[in-house]
Amino acid sequence: MEYFSLFLDGACLTAQSALHLFFLCRLTEKRQTPWYFASYLFLLCLCAWFTSKAPFPQVFAITGQLLLLSFLSRFCLGNRWTVSWGAALLAVYITQLSFGIINSLEALFFPHLVGTMLLYPLLLLATLGAFLLCACCYRAILLSLSLAQDRQTPYIGLLVFPCLFFLTAELYILHTAYSTLPTSLEKVETHGALLFLQALGLGALLCTVYAYRQICQSFQDQATLASLTQAAQAQKRYVAEAQLRYNTTRAFRHDINNHLSVLKGFLERGNTDAAKDYLDKLKTTAAELSLPCQTGNPVVDILLGEKLALAESNGIKTDVSLRFPQPSALDDFDLCVIFANAMDNAIQACLSLSSGASIHIQGKPQGDFYFLTFENTCTPGPLPPRGQGLRNVHAVAEKYHGAMTVEKRGQAFSLSVLLNISIQRTHRSEQSPCIPPKSS
Repeated sequence: MEYFSLFLDGACLTAQSALHLFFLCRLTEKRQTPWYFASYLFLLCLCAWFTSKAPFPQVFAITGQLLLLSFLSRFCLGNRWTVSWGAALLAVYITQLSFGIINSLEALFFPHLVGTMLLYPLLLLATLGAFLLCACCYRAILLSLSLAQDRQTPYIGLLVFPCLFFLTAELYILHTAYSTLPTSLEKVETHGALLFLQALGLGALLCTVYAYRQICQSFQDQATLASLTQAAQAQKRYVAEAQLRYNTTRAFRHDINNHLSVLKGFLERGNTDAAKDYLDKLKTTAAELSLPCQTGNPVVDILLGEKLALAESNGIKTDVSLRFPQPSALDDFDLCVIFANAMDNAIQACLSLSSGASIHIQGKPQGDFYFLTFENTCTPGPLPPRGQGLRNVHAVAEKYHGAMTVEKRGQAFSLSVLLNISIQRTHRSEQSPCIPPKSS
């Protein structure tokens, strides 16, 4: 019996290590390595040996598992503390709950098998059943929940505290009820009630995870609505300004013959000074009508003019090279969402640098797609969690059957957006780089 117990304990620790690490990496969307598994298994075995000498081995062993899994998640996988604790609590609680349910079944059906050879294979089957139940619970959680850094993690506290309560209740049941097999009918009835309570605990966990997902989704929908409302208001402003510039330019072109007639009159009378003054006024008016960049889309021109002026006023070097094909299936509102969010993020990242800040924007056609890249300098370090602005850009890319990618190398950040422009497009216009107008 002693060798069988040692074998069973070793197999359980190995299987637990594999399941815990698999669940943790999948839940936080991080890559797992054999080194993580070997390290966690070794520390788990060491913790099990040490806690076997403690007065309450079960409680100390579970606490050790929580600490080890949390530290591995934080320092090896790079997750935040809140995410690490939430993922560790879920992993350990589901394991203990699965074994608790199987323990209840063992307590109901195995007492009369004590001392017989049939007990050993049944214990192996029960252990296998516990791990199978654990794997099924893990799969159910993974199908409905993700704790990746750009998702529901800001509200992880809504999940951590219920899981901590469930785990504490399960530990109390395991410590008080399953130290020995029942020997009386009264104890058997007690274990039947505990089986029912633990089944309710499993249902409560799944309901908690579902409610947590719905709450987080509600918060994200509210943030998305607020962001889209703000983007719509900004677009209206850009469209109104573009219309005003168009009307002003149209009026200027309409009156150009009159302006030329005035200049001709000054020159015919030999009044060159008056002609120069009048010409300077015309240059000033023309400069006010021009924009720093002509992309072929008036809304983007106005937006870029405002953002580039803000960047240059803060000492940020800018470089723009793009022109949209005409006609194009790209909606003004969608382009406003892309450029407003990309430029706001780029300027904010550049403002954190003391020197050498720069922003480079490029756009070029690639077959039936249009490829946009926004590159800017930034502080070194890992990528921050994806905010609502980038999620809106990603939604626009998906709308046009394209894609969005972000990349960070050292102090260089790059946002790439691929958009399908073949829809409703009859021809591709000649592409030319956006060249700022020459100053006098």
